Amino acid sequence: MDKAIRDKYQAVIGLEVHAQLLTESKAYSSDSTEYGMLPNTNLSVITLAHPGTLPRVNKKVVEMAVKMGIATHSDITRYNVYARKNYFYPDLPKGYQITQDKTPVCTNGHLMVKDTEGNDKRIGITRIHMEEDAGKSMHLPGEVETLVDLNRAGVPLIEIVSEPDIRDSVEAYNYLTEIRRLVRYLEICDGNMEEGSLRCDANVSVMLKGAPLYGTKVEVKNMNSFRNVQRAIEHEIERQIMVLENGGKVEGETRGFDANTGTTTSQRSKETLNDYRYFPEPDLPPLIIEHEWLEGIKANMPSLPQELYKRFVEEYGLPEYDAAVLTDAKEIALYFEELCKHTTNYKAASNWMMGAVKSYLNELQLHMHDFPLAPVQIAQIIALVDENKVSHSVASKKIFPYMLEHPKTTAQQVAEEQNLLQESNADELTDIIQGVLSDNPAKVAEYKAGKQALIGMFMGEIMKKTKGKADPKVANKLLRESLNA
Repeated sequence: MDKAIRDKYQAVIGLEVHAQLLTESKAYSSDSTEYGMLPNTNLSVITLAHPGTLPRVNKKVVEMAVKMGIATHSDITRYNVYARKNYFYPDLPKGYQITQDKTPVCTNGHLMVKDTEGNDKRIGITRIHMEEDAGKSMHLPGEVETLVDLNRAGVPLIEIVSEPDIRDSVEAYNYLTEIRRLVRYLEICDGNMEEGSLRCDANVSVMLKGAPLYGTKVEVKNMNSFRNVQRAIEHEIERQIMVLENGGKVEGETRGFDANTGTTTSQRSKETLNDYRYFPEPDLPPLIIEHEWLEGIKANMPSLPQELYKRFVEEYGLPEYDAAVLTDAKEIALYFEELCKHTTNYKAASNWMMGAVKSYLNELQLHMHDFPLAPVQIAQIIALVDENKVSHSVASKKIFPYMLEHPKTTAQQVAEEQNLLQESNADELTDIIQGVLSDNPAKVAEYKAGKQALIGMFMGEIMKKTKGKADPKVANKLLRESLNA
C-alpha cells in the first residue's frame, strides 16, 4: 500500500483474549479438564445440562480470575451475578454458556506495554469475566461428517477485553506478550496460543486521522499465534483503508483469518452490536467475594514481571535489556533473584543467566526447573572469577560444564581437582618470566628497541610454561616490569 494513503488513516484496535484456566476440574462441575483424553470421556450429566442437574461454582476459577484482575490493576467486583449466553452451536451441549454479563469480576484495569517506538503505553482493560468453554467440532481428512468432542465443554476460561487503545499490530503483539507473561507468572494458564489455551479475537477499525468518531469495527477470528494476530491486523487495516479509498463502506462483520494466504474472509455479518442474548443464570446464586477472601488472594500473589523488572534495574543496577530478558519467564527471573542472594556481582550473574545457562537450556530444550545446578553453585563460579582464582574462559569452558555433569560438586572443588586454579604467586611467576626472557634474548632486544607487540608472544610463552594457569593480569604486570627494568 502507498505510504501516503496509509498515513491518512489511524487504526483503532481492541483485543478479546480467552485464557483457559489451569484447574483440575471444570468451571461448574467436577468433570476432569485433563487434556488428551479419549473424545467425550470428560463428561457428566452436569456438563451436558440434563434436566434436574445443577451447576456449582469452582472456587479456584474465581481465585484465578481475581488474581488476573489484581495483576492488571483492576477493580474487583464483590457482588457477581452469573448469566446465560444463548446461541446455537453444534458443540455447545447446553445451548448456552454460563458467563458474566452485567457484573464482570474485574473492571477498569490496565497494562503498560511498549509501543512501536519502544515507549511505555497504557492499554486499558474494560473487563475480565469468567465463563465456560464450548466443545470442539472436528473434521477428519476425507470425511464429510462433523464429529463433536465435548471434553472441552465446561472448561473454565477468563475473557480479557481491552479498551480500543491499541493503534497498530506491534502494540497488539506486545499487549498479547504481556498478557501471556502475566498468566504464566500467576500460573493460571500455560499461555500456549498454538494449542488453543490462549485465544485472541481482534476488533479492528480505521478512521481518518483527526476524525471525531471511530470507524465501523470488524472482528477477526481464527488466529493461532502471536505472529498471525499481527499479520491479520495488518491485512485488515489495509483492506479497510482500500474499501474507504474506493468509495465503499466497511461492513460490521466477523471475518476469519487464513494463515496460508495472510488474508481475511467474511464469515457472517453483525446486524446489531450484541450478537447474543443474555439473561441471569437461574441455577447459580450471586457470588459474593468477601473482604477476607480477597485479602487472602492478594497476600498470596507472586512477584509480577513489572515489579521484578523495576527491582532488577533499580536495585541490581542491570541494563534495561538484561532486566527484560530475565523477566520474560518466571522461572528464569526467580532463579536469578535467588542467585543474587549469594553474590553482589549482579551484572556477572545476569551474564551467566543470559549466556551459559540459557544456552545449556536451549541446546537440550529444557526448562529452568530441569537445570541441575542450584543458584549458589553459579554464585561460587562467579566468586572464583571475581577473586582471580580462575579466568572467565576457564570458568565457562571447563568448570561450568564439569559441574553440569557432576552437580553435587562445588566450583572450588572442581577448580582444585582439575588443577585449574590460576597461579598468582608473584615470586613463582617472576622466576618463570625470567626463564622465558632468558630463552629469548633476541626478542627481548627487539622489544626494548620499540617492538611493543612482542608482549603477546612473551605472554603466550608464560602461559605455556604454566599450562594456562598464570593469572593474566598479574603475569602481564610482572612481565612489563621485568622488560622495562
